[in-house]
Amino acid sequence: MATETYQVQGMTCGHCVSAVSSELGAVDGVTDVQVDLASGQVTVTSDAPLETETVRAAVDEAGFELVGS
Repeated sequence: MATETYQVQGMTCGHCVSAVSSELGAVDGVTDVQVDLASGQVTVTSDAPLETETVRAAVDEAGFELVGS
């Protein structure tokens, strides 16, 4: 198991949380996604470490931006 926390910019509501959770949850190997709307932090648990670009692509697909990394 691997757990990584990312900073996501642009989330402002529950729909945003749902969109990010859905896109990241669809990534192969992801077992859990926790989103803290107030801080913009997204914690992803997966079977194996994920490539940052894979996470970035899923966040982009949801309409938001991965900050840093």
